[in-house]
Amino acid sequence: MGRRLTRRRFLRAGGLALAAGYALGARFSVPRAVAAASPATYAVPGLSAPGEILVDRWGIPHLYAASRPDVFFLQGFNAARDRLWQIDLWRRRGLGRLSAAFGPSYLEQDRAARLFLYRGDLATEWRAYGEDAEAIATAFTSGVNACIDLVERGELPLPVEFEALGYAPERWAPEDVVRIRSHGLVDNVASEVARALVLRDFGREAEALRRRLEPPWEFQVPDGLDLGVIPDGVLDVYDLATQAVEFSAEAHAARQAGAAAATARARRLGAIGSNNWAISPERTVTGRPILANDPHRTQGVPSLRYLAHLVAPGLDVIGAGEPALPGISIGHNGSVAFGLTIFAIDQEDLYVYETRPGSPQEYRYGDGWEAMRVVQEAVPVHGAPDETVTLRFTRHGPVVAEDAEKGAAFALRSVWFEPGTSAYFASIAYMGAGNWDDFVSGLRRWGAPGENQVYADRSGHIGWKPCGLTPVRPNWDGLLPVPGDGRYEWDGFLDPDKLPVEFDPQRGWIATANAENLPDDYPYRERKIGFEWATPFRLQRIVSVLKRKRRSSLGHSRRLQVDHRSIPATRVVPLLAGLEPRVLRLARAIALLGDWDFDLAPDSAAAALFEVWNSVELPKAVLLAALGSQDAVEAVWPGDPVVLGDLLERPDERLGAQPRETRDRVLAESLQRAAARTEELLGADWSRWAWGRLHVAQFEHPISPLVGPELGRRLNVGPVPVGGGGETVGDTGYSSGPPPDDAEGLRKWFRVASGASFRQLIDVGAWDRSETINNPGQSGDPDSPHYRDLLELWAAGRTVPLLYSRRRIERAAERRIVLQPAP
Repeated sequence: MGRRLTRRRFLRAGGLALAAGYALGARFSVPRAVAAASPATYAVPGLSAPGEILVDRWGIPHLYAASRPDVFFLQGFNAARDRLWQIDLWRRRGLGRLSAAFGPSYLEQDRAARLFLYRGDLATEWRAYGEDAEAIATAFTSGVNACIDLVERGELPLPVEFEALGYAPERWAPEDVVRIRSHGLVDNVASEVARALVLRDFGREAEALRRRLEPPWEFQVPDGLDLGVIPDGVLDVYDLATQAVEFSAEAHAARQAGAAAATARARRLGAIGSNNWAISPERTVTGRPILANDPHRTQGVPSLRYLAHLVAPGLDVIGAGEPALPGISIGHNGSVAFGLTIFAIDQEDLYVYETRPGSPQEYRYGDGWEAMRVVQEAVPVHGAPDETVTLRFTRHGPVVAEDAEKGAAFALRSVWFEPGTSAYFASIAYMGAGNWDDFVSGLRRWGAPGENQVYADRSGHIGWKPCGLTPVRPNWDGLLPVPGDGRYEWDGFLDPDKLPVEFDPQRGWIATANAENLPDDYPYRERKIGFEWATPFRLQRIVSVLKRKRRSSLGHSRRLQVDHRSIPATRVVPLLAGLEPRVLRLARAIALLGDWDFDLAPDSAAAALFEVWNSVELPKAVLLAALGSQDAVEAVWPGDPVVLGDLLERPDERLGAQPRETRDRVLAESLQRAAARTEELLGADWSRWAWGRLHVAQFEHPISPLVGPELGRRLNVGPVPVGGGGETVGDTGYSSGPPPDDAEGLRKWFRVASGASFRQLIDVGAWDRSETINNPGQSGDPDSPHYRDLLELWAAGRTVPLLYSRRRIERAAERRIVLQPAP
């Protein structure tokens, strides 16, 4: 049911319709019992036999097909049925086709995206994922297109976003799935450049406060690198290519000026994270393994993840992936369970070139000059003629910046441009594994991003195996940009078998959380995987809980996934005990924190004060005391929390001639400012302070700036109060950019921006007892009951069943969809 779209109206749709106040009428809702008993049936081309989709009461689709190609067809069809606008935008952004729908202000973003497409041999690309990769992508995209056909014929409703903005979805080609690379999370060019700029302007002392290196490492400036040549905006094009599509007036102005959004890089880096663990049968109350995973990415609406269950001869896999991609990357298949977190392989480098005087499209390489490859492409633009964009490439990758005055150019080398590195698509190689050996064999095909893969099976085994293409850098460490003249070249990739591995450890559990986790005896100096990892706080907390729990239940893991104990608070708050406050506000603040249990609970006044202090006032004060310059503070913001914590616990000469006295002054003055700032945010009555009044999950739909208030209310989700923060196991991170000075801006700054929108808890062997959540809901349709139905459950740390057996699924089904092969 819903608004119908004639073929003529569909084909005429196009351009931005920004009329304020636009809203569709509410859609008719089919009662659950009727929906289950009266299936919706559609005839579609591309199926070899009838297929069935059962949607359970939590919005999770269970797809039943007569063959493997048919089940991926169903997956594509269902993804479009539930998330058509989201996946269409994903495709447009990745391929550089935003201008065709939204006009010329997106031209620069389209150009940027096209620089990062895979442009190698497609036959080699398909083979990298496995012999059936092309067939899987072909079936999936045929399913997407079949759904679009039904929308065009008026048999399915056009999603509200297309009608609101006045354009239509585009059809997919199989190669669209793999050519797009810029949605993946790879490291570490942003940090390379940040390090170079800090060294250039403020020296090694400032850089040591910005980012620690693990394992212990002393970097050197590569021979021939002139730090002064690197411009501040060298990664603007990279940021533009990798950022989300934005529709606000501010973003529009930035595009008109040809600039990337100022906070794009901070948002992307702040969103990287995840937790996973596996517990062996000897340490569980049931005698069955447990596998838990909660990947952390940008939070929003619709959700980044999508749950699905694929059933076909030889395949029965359930779990989550990204809706625009076939397969399941996190879940189980009735034999083995699997989950992933980012493993910080350094997979990219910035190359700096000397360009030829008088011929800036040539760059020095070896003893001569080499010409850039120039590609010109026509970009369709809504309401205007096609525009031609010029893309330049060196032997290392796309040219992202040029400086004619300095005779310099800059290009990115990334694993993105190697076959087999479409992010998460390689899960098709392991999702059907029957045992550990099969699983590890499948991981050899994984290219990007680097991942900690954790495993458990019904025979009682658990394991850990990192995966991802690991460049071999024979004569440098990847921590700074390098000259592109041939002296610094990748020498292939590390053999996947030389990455660490662990199988059935004696301690009875495995855990990862993006922190440095190389074995003590790992030869990291010879195998330079990477030196920049997440903070250790989440992993420390997970390990401490798993170590002391002799027998774990699924409920224990559920509570651990949403644990809000702040390890930074356990380090910093005890330092206040030695202060002698002479101001009432400071005395009250010290007393409030002194009685606190370090839990960032949503109803906690102390948690609110601590987060304002620890995230805003304290790092500013420590960095300023150590560096003496506001410009330096801004350059290294927010600083490395481990390094800053160490400096506060053990003050040294970086804080001057009397470091302990300086430390105490910094603590006192910053805490007093934080208390005043918290009063600004939450009021003068401290008894009414609560972290959840400030820290809320409030997700604005991307197009909400363009529509009227009625549709905006339907599209936007929240607010709901939440606990936790960016350094707790229950990750509900907020902005990592510089905090605004005004109260209203700071309130928005503290909103949830990243973390675990999706969580899974697998009871290995008793599969129907497994649990999951996908915030705020499974559907991308604001009129669906599954658009926001999981938000409050997620905020409260609750889950829903992840049903696997057909019998249980039938009992929970609220909707049945049957697809018949078209005659």
